[in-house]
Amino acid sequence: MEHCLICSRIDMIKAGTNPYFVAELETGYVVIGDHQYFEGYTLFLCKEHKCELHELDRDSKRKFLDEMSIVAEAVHRAFRPDKLNCELLGNGDPHMHWHIFPRRRTEPNPQSPVWWTPKETMYSDKVKPSHDALAQLKNKLLSELKTLI
Repeated sequence: MEHCLICSRIDMIKAGTNPYFVAELETGYVVIGDHQYFEGYTLFLCKEHKCELHELDRDSKRKFLDEMSIVAEAVHRAFRPDKLNCELLGNGDPHMHWHIFPRRRTEPNPQSPVWWTPKETMYSDKVKPSHDALAQLKNKLLSELKTLI
């Protein structure tokens, strides 16, 4: 686990040094994505270092899925997309984390999966939020989360 990017990000949250941290829930941490090509892109990081849902005990798994749906609803309320894409992949970072992508009809390819967006576009410095923009994103999301939890 010493090379786990998600564990490193969680360690930053615990140390108070992760600028993207929004909220702690029972089973995970809510963070705004480093890059905001899809405005409102949010992640929900599992507190436990597990690779697959079936590795969680039944109660933890149910709570984790319930909290993910709450985070997704908060993202929807905060950023008003036309559609949400929620993905639990883990091929690159095998620590369970949900990607919650707000999708809009006004995007260049709204029918395509987010992963078809060129990496140089999706992860460009141009779509990294400024300090003020990040604060606004976090505040919007946290405000909606508080109404749901």
